[in-house]
Amino acid sequence: MAQHNLIEIHDLKKVYTRGRETVEALRGVSLDIAPGEFVSVMGPSGCGKSTLLHVIGGIDRPSSGTVRVNGADLGLANEAELTRFRRDHVGFVFQFYNLLPTLSALENVELPLVALNYPRQARRKMARAALDLVGLAERAAHRPAELSGGQQQRVAIARALVSNPKVILADEPTGDLDSASAQMVVSIMRELNRDLGLTFVVVTHNPEVGAAGTRIIRLRDGQVVGDDRIAPDRVARVSAPTGGSDA
Repeated sequence: MAQHNLIEIHDLKKVYTRGRETVEALRGVSLDIAPGEFVSVMGPSGCGKSTLLHVIGGIDRPSSGTVRVNGADLGLANEAELTRFRRDHVGFVFQFYNLLPTLSALENVELPLVALNYPRQARRKMARAALDLVGLAERAAHRPAELSGGQQQRVAIARALVSNPKVILADEPTGDLDSASAQMVVSIMRELNRDLGLTFVVVTHNPEVGAAGTRIIRLRDGQVVGDDRIAPDRVARVSAPTGGSDA
């Protein structure tokens, strides 16, 4: 039986109007992403990378074209449907972590489950398991200010995966990290992709991060100019730095 694509995009265009100026952020993007892929989206600043991610995640609406994620046509969805779509199907990882400073790591990871009305005991169990997957079970009680940048991003990854989303969308997830912390974060994402089959779409300007993908999509001026599938034996092997839990 043929495998269905998780994400299907056809002739996607996104136009922003700023006063009298019109900006074409995406100009006819078409691509499909299968379940279990680790897709790196690369290109120069302003090429449409983040806009593409935001449309896939239901944060932004397409101006024209079709975007389907897990069978849902996002261009036809109303605001309530988009909110449910984001809650039920997508995990987000941002450059600056977006953790709530007054909550512990465990409580931050629990937040998506609160929105899904999980009972408290179940939330705690699932959040602890997610923190364990990113190697931070022992830091569950720490608040963000007590964690390094790399640790905060790993908490953000745990929060993104705790509700078992269909896809995790990461926008420059290593952009605010030093090289050792970035290496740790990429290593964890690749392990989650390989071991759990989680689908990742990662926007990055960092060639080392991009090289960890099983597929590299390159954008320029709002259009796809390259789409390379990487053979498993050629995917860059990313190892966590030694000495590790502080990263």
